[in-house]
Amino acid sequence: MIAAAGSSLLAEKLDNLPKSPGVYLFKDPRGKVIYIGKAKVLRNRVRSYFNKGEDGRYQYQRLVNSIADLEVIITGSEIEALVLEANLVKKNTPRYNVQLRDDKSYPYLRITNETFPRVFLVRKTPRDGSKYYGPYTDVKPMRRFLRTFKGVLKIRNCNRVITAELIDSRKYRPCLNYHIGRCAGACSGKISSEAYKRNVRLLVNLINGRDTELVAYLQGEMSNASEEQRYEEAAQWRDRLQQVENLRQQSAVRGLESVDLTDRDVISLATEDDDGCAVVFQIRAGRIIGRSHFYLSHIFEKTQPEVLEAFLKEYYQRTESIPEEIFLPCEVEDVEVIARWIGGKRQKRVALETPKIGDKARLVRLVTQNAELLLGELKLQKSKKDFIHHALKSLQRDLLLQKPPRIIEAFDISNLQGGDAVASMVCFKDAKPARSEYRRFKIKTVGGADDFAMMGEVIRRRYQRSLKEQQPLPDLILVDGGKGQLNREISILSDLGLKNIPAIGLAKKLEEVFLPGHSDPQNIPKNSSSLKLLCQVRDEAHRFAVTYHRNLRKKRMTVSELDSIPGVGANRKKTLMKRFGSVKNLKVAEQSDIAATPGISASLAKDIYERLHR
Repeated sequence: MIAAAGSSLLAEKLDNLPKSPGVYLFKDPRGKVIYIGKAKVLRNRVRSYFNKGEDGRYQYQRLVNSIADLEVIITGSEIEALVLEANLVKKNTPRYNVQLRDDKSYPYLRITNETFPRVFLVRKTPRDGSKYYGPYTDVKPMRRFLRTFKGVLKIRNCNRVITAELIDSRKYRPCLNYHIGRCAGACSGKISSEAYKRNVRLLVNLINGRDTELVAYLQGEMSNASEEQRYEEAAQWRDRLQQVENLRQQSAVRGLESVDLTDRDVISLATEDDDGCAVVFQIRAGRIIGRSHFYLSHIFEKTQPEVLEAFLKEYYQRTESIPEEIFLPCEVEDVEVIARWIGGKRQKRVALETPKIGDKARLVRLVTQNAELLLGELKLQKSKKDFIHHALKSLQRDLLLQKPPRIIEAFDISNLQGGDAVASMVCFKDAKPARSEYRRFKIKTVGGADDFAMMGEVIRRRYQRSLKEQQPLPDLILVDGGKGQLNREISILSDLGLKNIPAIGLAKKLEEVFLPGHSDPQNIPKNSSSLKLLCQVRDEAHRFAVTYHRNLRKKRMTVSELDSIPGVGANRKKTLMKRFGSVKNLKVAEQSDIAATPGISASLAKDIYERLHR
């Protein structure tokens, strides 16, 4: 079976594999890494791909048949192999490894390593001594939390560099947040570094579900203010205490009161075809402090333990918040190695369990239901994205197109005996207007009322620019008109090398559709959804063109009335329009009102008044 692996070089590498732990990388004939795995004994694991024959999985056999070369990296232990595998998978994104679908970076909570630490969300985690918590896939609740409790604990929001020397020099003055009670005034020495760091610690404990110390602190401040008859301040501490209580009630694990208060992560996943969703409930002191979800891809024909193991390596490589226990929906192959690796990051033992009965198993089922719900939402979004409107299918059939015209661009010309000639281009995507893609054109090279030449100019300008900027091209081009406009369109597209883009003309009079190479209009039923869509697109292009034409003509006519008055230049026109709002209002104004305008003399006001009333 090893001979079937490919080249003699590959067979030689298979014969000389070490019996050490490490990582192996399979490559295709182009040298691209297509799969990365780890092994306790590299020789046994890698050779098993070629010795055991087919295992009934289509993707597995495709992987084996694609292997043209391999590379191995020896490590000192299984844990080192596990970490290296996770790093290499993230770097190379091999085709046959499970991947997190999200190409974005999730935010982390950063606590800076300063005398007076700052607390804020970031998407990058440089090694600068700061502490990081997360990642948070649902960032809105965390932003609300920070807005509320940074103010409660008076954690600063500024970016000031605060040192003892700067405080002593009185460089900074307290900002507005200090005066409204949302900052402790660290920059001006209003609070010691120890007291400030205690507030930061209380915030971190609250994030981790431990609010006992914070509640005691708030109650003490409230009592002190009340005893000293500072009742308004006592009411503020009472309100802050109520906010903590509200947070406690929101995060309580309903119906699972018998589960102990051990810190744990509960992980489960749902898979279907090549998509999956993994959900993590972070439970601290018996309360849910966060729920994160991650979409997975490249999982077709992979077993649930394989997908779960890949996710565990990816997730716990990212996060710094590691609990005492991790509940899983099923057992994974290298559970002991993964547990030792995660425990090494925590510097304490971490237990990976698969509950079978009782409240703990019910908690895992709850997380599984969340994963199934989120995966269903992903499938629904994908089905909407891939959905093709029935009118587009009808257009494909009626116009004999190779594919549904999901992007339609339509052109129309508007002018008055050749004057103020303009054109419009509207775009419909999936049978709906994409208004951000609309474009307007002033005709530059055509004089007189030559609609054919105007259409040719606009189409040339539009698609020359599209080609230059490498913009997506439409699936169908529609011009308002009959055979003449269509022939000019086809000629321009041919000159630009765009012969393959379908183009049609739609005449207004009888709603006739003309196709290239056909002298007679296409016989499309008047009540068909395809013709109705074409008419809608054509009418939208007409409306957009006429609106632009009218605006230009109105602007020209309005401006010309003032332009014809000697002594009224650009600045005086601007002053008059600012005072009266429009030429119409200026016409009904009294001469004295015009003369009262700054910069307008009495003689000029008289001239303006007389000329506007001729």
